[in-house]
Amino acid sequence: MSVEFLGIAANHDGTETGPRSGGPLDLAYATKLARAHEDNGWDRILFAYHSGSPDPAQVAAHIAAHTERLNLVVAHRPNTAYPTLTAKTFATLDHISNGRFEVHVITGGSTADQAAEGDHLDKDARYARTREFIQVLKQAWTSDEPFDFAGEHYRFEGFLSDIKPLQSPRPRISFGGSSPAAYAVGAAEADVFALWGEPLAGTAEQIETIRVAAADAGRPLPTIQVAFRPIIAETDELAWRKAERTLAAIEARQAEGAQAPRGRLRTAGQPENAGSQRLLAAAGSGERHDRALWTATAAATGGGGNSTALVGSPETIAAALLDYYDLGVRIFSARGYDLYDDAVDFGRHVIPLVRDEVARREARANAQKREAVA
Repeated sequence: MSVEFLGIAANHDGTETGPRSGGPLDLAYATKLARAHEDNGWDRILFAYHSGSPDPAQVAAHIAAHTERLNLVVAHRPNTAYPTLTAKTFATLDHISNGRFEVHVITGGSTADQAAEGDHLDKDARYARTREFIQVLKQAWTSDEPFDFAGEHYRFEGFLSDIKPLQSPRPRISFGGSSPAAYAVGAAEADVFALWGEPLAGTAEQIETIRVAAADAGRPLPTIQVAFRPIIAETDELAWRKAERTLAAIEARQAEGAQAPRGRLRTAGQPENAGSQRLLAAAGSGERHDRALWTATAAATGGGGNSTALVGSPETIAAALLDYYDLGVRIFSARGYDLYDDAVDFGRHVIPLVRDEVARREARANAQKREAVA
């Protein structure tokens, strides 16, 4: 498909608006949520990573056994395992999932969370390590001969993996970031470049920066992915009422001192990573942007990760997503504040509208091409 939808896998039902109802790993809920995505038109789900969370690769293997079509995108930090071991682990998972595995490589935007697992490199060094890590993954997945690698962060001789991914030539690799170092690494190495949801002008600016960096690296523009938090109701008016209730719940949780899921804490002062800084800058310029973008949720969480909302009826949110499609975005990442119900609602009521309109546009473009040739 020329447009794809990425949802969220979850270890439990807790979000920024409410505590989890059970322990840190509720496999029954995780399976139910994955099935909700698969049964309602989603293409992929992301298994997120935090220093203290359950291992996403093992949860993904469990979900692979309980789904048939859904692609499983596993977040991974290069500091946690040597790339040769990671290559074998993920090639194995690609077999377990019958070729449905993808990896999202996380460089790390929190010095404290990196240090929790023994990583004390500064940000630029982490990005340099990520570049080498991705290079090793690619070669390990595709090389039929033993190979050496001599980098600043990894050095080995004569590695050859006996297990290769089922996918040919290899699984997709996604990557995110909004700093100059991130643009350079992601544009040069990633198949998918993931951004957080900003106003249209900011997103267009980032895409152009990535396009230039990719051209400098002799590559085409990676597939662009943008993430939002949809707040959906039958009408726009009802959706905005729901949005205000959602914000009140987030603020109440923050006032209680609750920790956000997956370790995304609201911190005092300016966040370290450039992506969160950009979200807060957008929030500072106003709460409402473009057709349906709402930044109050990002401000409430200190720009914590995917935190800007799209608010409206299914028709309004679909139209807003198509505005980003017009900029060149081809993967939409979305997760609501009620993970299960919002996955079902978004899948049933928004995804078909976007797919249908994209199909109409593609049919018109193809017809115009045929007329031009005739």
